[in-house]
Amino acid sequence: MTTTESTDVLIVGSGFGGAIAAYHLAAGGAKVTVLERGPWLKAADFDHDFLLGSSYTRIFDFVVGDGMSLLGGNCVGGGSVVYFAAMPRAPRFVFDRVSATGQRIWPESISRDVLEPWYDRVAEALPITQQDWNDVTFAGGLFAAACAHAGRTANPVPAAVDRTKCTNCNWMMSGCRFDAKRSLLLNYLPAALAHGAEIRPLHEVQKLTRTEGGYRVHYKVVDDVDYRVYAGEGEIDAKIVVLAAGAGATPVILQRSEPELGPMPRAVGRYFSGNGERLNTAVVDEDRARELLGLKRGDGPAFRANQIGKGPVVASWDTLDASRPTHSRYSLEQLYFPPGFGTILAQVPDATGPSWFGKEKKELVRQWQSWLTVFTMVEDDNEGVFGPPPPTGNAVRISQQMLGRGPIRYEPSANTLRGWAESDAAVRDILERDGLARVMPWTNDVVGAYTVHPLASCRIGDDPQTSALDDGQELRGHPGIFVTDGSAVPAALTVNPALTISALAERAVPGIVKAARDRGVNVSYGAPAPGGETAGRRGVQAQLPGLTGL
Repeated sequence: MTTTESTDVLIVGSGFGGAIAAYHLAAGGAKVTVLERGPWLKAADFDHDFLLGSSYTRIFDFVVGDGMSLLGGNCVGGGSVVYFAAMPRAPRFVFDRVSATGQRIWPESISRDVLEPWYDRVAEALPITQQDWNDVTFAGGLFAAACAHAGRTANPVPAAVDRTKCTNCNWMMSGCRFDAKRSLLLNYLPAALAHGAEIRPLHEVQKLTRTEGGYRVHYKVVDDVDYRVYAGEGEIDAKIVVLAAGAGATPVILQRSEPELGPMPRAVGRYFSGNGERLNTAVVDEDRARELLGLKRGDGPAFRANQIGKGPVVASWDTLDASRPTHSRYSLEQLYFPPGFGTILAQVPDATGPSWFGKEKKELVRQWQSWLTVFTMVEDDNEGVFGPPPPTGNAVRISQQMLGRGPIRYEPSANTLRGWAESDAAVRDILERDGLARVMPWTNDVVGAYTVHPLASCRIGDDPQTSALDDGQELRGHPGIFVTDGSAVPAALTVNPALTISALAERAVPGIVKAARDRGVNVSYGAPAPGGETAGRRGVQAQLPGLTGL
């Protein structure tokens, strides 16, 4: 017989949206329980290896859908453990974007100015620092020099990286064993634990049902080695539920809950955005890099340093201009993508045979140290739709770790294809100019389009027909259920979304606190940053009355 436990607030997922809510609610006095599907690894557990069973396969979730594949974190700390720590703020025009029917996509109450102090709260908490040219890696420097040669600008990106600890090992996607990347394992989550929150790894939430005083969360315990195997199950009652399982899992949980919980908003599992993401790989001509750009490492080659450094350090934002047409605004970011996905999906420029496998691909891979990868984020049309949920979890597990087949279906619109074509042309203009490199986009023939920043599958908005959440991120028709992960972001951002997801989660917390108080939970809002800093708290004070009604 299953024993039902109870808590004040049950949080599903421990990435940005879950960790931020867990800290503030626990610091305010609520009993908080966090259920995380993945394992709990610490710095010493992060391997510099790609073998099955290494941290690389244990902490990732790679879900292949129909026309779209999603890559995300699957561990305590979520995406913050595997991301590249680039933390730009979304451009102002993003918040004013309208749909094809002329309808505003973001809630009227949220603008860049409104979100600015919440951005500041997150920047203080992690913290985030602005990299300078002394921090730029060989690959970042080459991309910046190529941009300058093509008459474009490029700048170092803000990042949540402790530069004094970073060794430029380029293993960020497997977790940072040096604690240089400021993941949630170093700030919000330990602070939540210090205030009494409980985090349970390897707990996969299946569905929600309604109780007299709130909701019952049903979960299964996942085997530590083979994620296809369940080792138990249980139930927890909560007065408030915060869903932060990620844009590929949160809508699936809600869809599976609908028969017992009641009708879901129409937008649950619709309007999914892959953040308009696209990858191009260039093979740099070492001699031309030296002749055209004047680059030299001092040890022979001009570049040959694809493997040295850290994630994205330089971006070109020349087209992030509000006066440009929608779908023609995009960022170009130098990026290191480790062997595995990169070597499989990179295509051979000007191939006479198959472009992503075969003899010519073998020669391309041999030159991998001279690769330069450019990451594009354009505005897509929110084309993604989730089909019926799988029997359990967010996907049918294909392998014991990492790989699954999911219900997402994505067919890029003509607008999205045009945006990708324009950004591809810009990458070629920068890197193929005067014979510097040869460029080809990654193939979409193997796993469809792909994203590491899934968004908008349970989005906020003002129109109940096109949004699942109100502007406080509460699920329409189901009071006491909140969504604080990337699925709440209503559309592509043209930049890395982690900071915007986090700022929205910070902004949602006062309303969650009010909802908990209304249900009898003795909780307050007003904790400082996890490290004790208070400037960010002061910055949001003016907005609190409108968010709490107090």
